[in-house]
Amino acid sequence: MHWSEEIANKIIQRNPDKEEYVCAAGISPSGSIHIGNFRDVATSCFVVRALRKMGKKAKLLFSWDEFDRLRKIPVNVAKVDGDMEKYIGMPYVDVKNPFSDNPGAKTYAEYFEQEFESAVVKFGMDMDYRHQAEMYRSGKYVDYILLALKKRGEIFDILDSHRTQTAQEGEREAYYPVSIYCPECGRDTTTIDSLSDDCTVAQYHCKCGHSGTFDFTRDFNCKLAWKVDWPMRWMYEGVDFEPGGKDHAAKNGSYDTSKDVSKKIFGYDAPVFQGYEFIGIKGTTGKMSGSSGLNLTPETLLKLYQPEIILWLYSKTEPLKAFDFCFDDGILRQYFEFDKMYNEYISGNADEHTSAIMYNTAVGDRKLKTVPMGLLVQLGSVVNFNVPMLEIVFEKIGTPYKYEDFADRLERARFWLEQCAPENVNRLRTLRAWELYNGFSEEEKEEIRLLCKYLHTDGYTLDELNSELYAIPKRVHSDITDEKQLKKLQGAFFKNVYKLLIDKEKGPRLYLFLFAVDKESYLKLLDFSTPMTEEEKNPPKEEAPEEEKKEERVYGEPDEVKPIKEEIDIDMFSKIDLRVCKILKASEIRKSHNCLKLTLSDGLDERVIVSSIKHDYTIDELVGKKIIVVANLKPARFTGVTSNGMLLAGTNNACGCKVVFVDDSIPEGTPIC
Repeated sequence: MHWSEEIANKIIQRNPDKEEYVCAAGISPSGSIHIGNFRDVATSCFVVRALRKMGKKAKLLFSWDEFDRLRKIPVNVAKVDGDMEKYIGMPYVDVKNPFSDNPGAKTYAEYFEQEFESAVVKFGMDMDYRHQAEMYRSGKYVDYILLALKKRGEIFDILDSHRTQTAQEGEREAYYPVSIYCPECGRDTTTIDSLSDDCTVAQYHCKCGHSGTFDFTRDFNCKLAWKVDWPMRWMYEGVDFEPGGKDHAAKNGSYDTSKDVSKKIFGYDAPVFQGYEFIGIKGTTGKMSGSSGLNLTPETLLKLYQPEIILWLYSKTEPLKAFDFCFDDGILRQYFEFDKMYNEYISGNADEHTSAIMYNTAVGDRKLKTVPMGLLVQLGSVVNFNVPMLEIVFEKIGTPYKYEDFADRLERARFWLEQCAPENVNRLRTLRAWELYNGFSEEEKEEIRLLCKYLHTDGYTLDELNSELYAIPKRVHSDITDEKQLKKLQGAFFKNVYKLLIDKEKGPRLYLFLFAVDKESYLKLLDFSTPMTEEEKNPPKEEAPEEEKKEERVYGEPDEVKPIKEEIDIDMFSKIDLRVCKILKASEIRKSHNCLKLTLSDGLDERVIVSSIKHDYTIDELVGKKIIVVANLKPARFTGVTSNGMLLAGTNNACGCKVVFVDDSIPEGTPIC
């Protein structure tokens, strides 16, 4: 049974006769809605689909928490408008739109809401939107605000029972579960000084100097605190299910606290809750780095993935398990796996679990053509994504796809190559590589001559060409019979051909490449029977690439502070060996887009560790620095390199990954205790 169906069964068991079930999700429009937030929406969407499949009426309720206060100006916003600090403390709905690319969005909240909603449409999700600013300011919550004020002591006791700090004297009496937005400055920097006996009127003052009287029965510009607001809305909307990040699911976290508030204050059983793991990104190099201004939003993902594949990744992974969106070669594997599962599903050969996964991936009645993404990438770059030429190529290799078959994937293939993996772009040389060819052995030159001679003939099939490519090294090295040795020679031959044609040691499948591409475009690069031309003797000098500048990363608001983990004793802590180490060398790892290989001195010997800090530091910024390393961590392999330890660093949405450096005067090998 699929995880969404298990959740749907729990919901039905709790309330079997409910006319319509409500699955909720909500996001604060503090900035672009990133792919981690989207798991909130996808999880609820799949549960809604499971309920409907079971014959139940269900809806996806989405709340825009636009009445929350602006806490911090994201870097990308500050770059656009340097005068945004004055809005801190105001609700998002009252902050001006700083962006010129969508002047139709009147407010900060609207800008990011419209950005997200335009992307959601492409996933075929139907959502019932709630705008919390309108809900509060229309007075719809007034009765519940008054109830919370009357029971503020009880609410404080609930909140206090879920925290580790001891309440200070007088803290309970001074607690109010509501914030008033000041009518003078518009911020929530107010303090309630007193409350009438019937809890309807408050005296307050604001940091801006304003003071006044607030009537909760008439003045609705106020908002309940988060762990009171959330359960209040559960009760108001009749929510049956709502997911949340694993931090909310932690013991004494937001859900535990809100569950008690919901039951004891509002008399409503909290909905079924599902925590979910955060989502990773693999291979954000090239132009897709955060500094490029391309936020990791659903809209950005749609430039790389078809919507069905995005939904598939969320659907096939249980909520409490992590997964990665791949901006590196892994994306080709994901397309391959999706295509295999999709074809099983539409052919009727999928098992029950696979069918449940694929059921959630549907976007309306769209039918997909599973043209291999790997082929589009490999062959597309060779023909510069020329559509008529691609159609000819596919015809020649026996897969007569037409543009309408691969149009949906073609631009995604091009985008991935150009923005994420420019090193994978294949371009034919313009001139023969004489220097390379002259360095070949006589046997290697003979192999190239035989290949060139064969390619000049006509009428061979794709299979015949493939067989000939493997036969040529055998023919040249007829005295060698050992299969392992022959395989090495065949591999070396293929490598030589790639280097002569595209200046790389590997590329598209050679037989496909040579069969599909117009021979006249590459035969001249393999034929060294004519003398060197003047242009080859004096090739035009290539302009040296401009030195890449380290661009400023784009960060957002700080992550929510997580609860302290379970206590450990001093004996357990003493088992961790923390040592000061000096970074001697740092280098990139060819197979990894985000990891660096660091060679360290730990005072006793040299050791190597692997760390995913490539996008946060240059090599020059690391070499010679001293860091703290978990020295007795079991070795582990990452991208082909064994890592002997782990460095200490802090990771936060507000700053990225920051390594903990130590004073240079501390000798290498010094224990940290």
